[in-house]
Amino acid sequence: MRHDASHFPLNMTTHALSPAMPTNGGADPALIALADGIGVLWQDAHLALVLKPSGMLSVPGRGPDKQDCLSARLAHAGLPSMVVHRLDQATSGLMLFAHSAQMQRQLSHAFAQRQVHKQYLALVAGHLPASDDWQMIDAPIAADWPRRPLRIVTEGGQSSQTLWRSLGPCMDRAPDDASAGTWLALRPLSGRTHQLRVHLQHIGHPIWGDTMYAPLEVLAHAPRLMLHAQRLALTHPATGQALAFEHTPAGWLTPDMLRGAQDMPW
Repeated sequence: MRHDASHFPLNMTTHALSPAMPTNGGADPALIALADGIGVLWQDAHLALVLKPSGMLSVPGRGPDKQDCLSARLAHAGLPSMVVHRLDQATSGLMLFAHSAQMQRQLSHAFAQRQVHKQYLALVAGHLPASDDWQMIDAPIAADWPRRPLRIVTEGGQSSQTLWRSLGPCMDRAPDDASAGTWLALRPLSGRTHQLRVHLQHIGHPIWGDTMYAPLEVLAHAPRLMLHAQRLALTHPATGQALAFEHTPAGWLTPDMLRGAQDMPW
């Protein structure tokens, strides 16, 4: 399968630890197929920050055709590869991997206790005016058993909350265009499968390029799912130092939108 590199540039905020790798976008190209859009953006003795391309699995799936994944490539290269959290195959963006079982447990606990701050970018159908206020989607999610692996908002599902904030319109389309889109910043407060995609479909603004939840006319707006894990912030479990990382695909946001998305306090 071809993975969408999207010409990802390195765009990382400063933090207290010195990078163990050069700031030219990751590891030795001989170790990782950077042509597939993978980049080890930062690492120390305990963990690594990795850029996952759209179209690549985070972990192995079922069947021999689903064994090529980000964790396997990192392991093959001798890099931190112990899984802490996952991104959908179609989603791109920042992921953390642990170097040891102890660090994996500590990071997993931090995620479970909501001590890791996460922010995503999405381009959704429809027009939502830019705002400085966060809105909440509070809608329970469950498996859509007749249509597995799809998920659905339904009474009796697992409690699920997502914060969203409009950054402004997609500049490729006029606001009154029937195919207009809006850039959103998203902060999941829970971690359900397909949560962001299901919640945005639920409020009538599915994500462009979503093969699972968007109608055909919205799916056709983009060659990939326009969802990217843009920001991660956490306290380093081993050192206690504050880490804050950010990556935005080139060409996704205007300079003003990008500054707004980067500067939002947690």
